[in-house]
Amino acid sequence: MPKAKTPKPPDSLEVRVRRIHRRDLNRTWEFLKLVFRDVNRETVEYQRPRSKRRFLEVYTSEWIEQLLYEVDGSIVGYSECAFEATGDDNWVNPRWFEKRGMRPLFVEELAVHPDYQGRGVGSFMLDQLQHLARTRGCTHLVLEVAENNESALTWYRTRSFYKLDAAIFMAQKVPGEPDLLPPRRLKRRQKPTAETGTPSTGPMPEAAPTRAAARKGRAPAAKKKSN
Repeated sequence: MPKAKTPKPPDSLEVRVRRIHRRDLNRTWEFLKLVFRDVNRETVEYQRPRSKRRFLEVYTSEWIEQLLYEVDGSIVGYSECAFEATGDDNWVNPRWFEKRGMRPLFVEELAVHPDYQGRGVGSFMLDQLQHLARTRGCTHLVLEVAENNESALTWYRTRSFYKLDAAIFMAQKVPGEPDLLPPRRLKRRQKPTAETGTPSTGPMPEAAPTRAAARKGRAPAAKKKSN
């Protein structure tokens, strides 16, 4: 008689890993937006995902591995790693590692569903990446973490990750001035003068010359000769 299978406790679940498929792209994208929603609110640079177009391009890349971690068919984790520093927006200098005899596996993404954090999913994902690195001859896992993502930094440090280099956003406050000038008070309008009826402010118009003055300044007319 075959032995009956022991039923699993209600809280006992299995996490399985597999490579991503094209049919998984849309729901994986939504999963990543959920995972990084709160982190992106607190950081200067968007952590992940940066754009759906870029995410879809990654699927066609030859050098990048995309792995899904599922519990009962639901995505609870996602990892993305590259064996080469590829792409126009890569954030590493390959020569830095070459000089130090390091062959890194670049971890581009490591995301765990908020409801499954602290339940061993992240550790399983890290074990999988370490296993993948060993089978490909890599010597290190290398990844990027925001300086103010304290929970992630603590998690990695307890697993023997250490800081390689410093890249920190810095800002200096510049005393500014508005583009437009502030309101300005106008002078009061003055009443016209009694003599001329014109305002006393501003240049006075020249008075028309009197007939006597005009005659006085006019040259005498030549006398006509009589016949």
